[in-house]
Amino acid sequence: MAVLPEGTPCWADAMFGDPEGAKAFYGQVLGWTFGESSTEYGNYTQAYSDGKAVAAIVPPMPGQSEDEPVGSAWCLYLASPDAATTAEKIRGHGGEVLMGPMAVGEFGSMVIAKDPAGVVFGVWQAGTHEGFEKQAAPGAYTWAEIVTRDGAAADGFFPAVFPYAVQRMVAEQADYKIFNVDEQPVLGRMQAGPDDLPPRAPNYVSVYFAVEDCDAAVARVTELGGKLHFGPMDSPFGRFAAVGDPQGAAFGVIDLGKTSGETPVMVAE
Repeated sequence: MAVLPEGTPCWADAMFGDPEGAKAFYGQVLGWTFGESSTEYGNYTQAYSDGKAVAAIVPPMPGQSEDEPVGSAWCLYLASPDAATTAEKIRGHGGEVLMGPMAVGEFGSMVIAKDPAGVVFGVWQAGTHEGFEKQAAPGAYTWAEIVTRDGAAADGFFPAVFPYAVQRMVAEQADYKIFNVDEQPVLGRMQAGPDDLPPRAPNYVSVYFAVEDCDAAVARVTELGGKLHFGPMDSPFGRFAAVGDPQGAAFGVIDLGKTSGETPVMVAE
């Protein structure tokens, strides 16, 4: 697999206070299986769909008190040819580097950062681990969008750090933009209204995983103790819903084969 172009989503992982519970949940909702925990790297455990790496789960950091709940959330990593250079760009454009740049053995180098409005994301410079081995198919990552109350901050930050060309969706009731790499859409940016995010919820990156049947996936989520945040809803891109797992990590599920309506008009910014 070729290393993905700079700025392209290349990996996703999440930290869980109950890793075994997370395995059971995502195994039933997305059909994932799991590899052996890597004790050398904090019991980092990869998830697989059809034998191909699609994500990973992480237990709490060593030394974290069992009395302190882990705030579970999916972290999306964006590809970089040089994590240290990207970290400098992040700082130079008003973002904050939370971790790294840090080499992860021969696998690659990582950075965890925030945009000026607090959106957490990762940066990955590939070594032997080049990222998703499967995409845009049931059980695998298919899309992500920055959900933020401060769309202007995201618009100024992300295209300055990564080589994004920006398009705006022509829609009366939505402030939505697409970030493109080499004319390919790779990431969305949604301006969140007062009803889109609870008052205490942070701005974040919503990661979508493809499923064979959106309604059936939502039913499994709720049966297993997760939450339905909105949907299911039909769209030109597929039938989708926003959900949360029992440990609080939000994500999206989408049936890419069930599309409805006309594709929105996009114009260059």
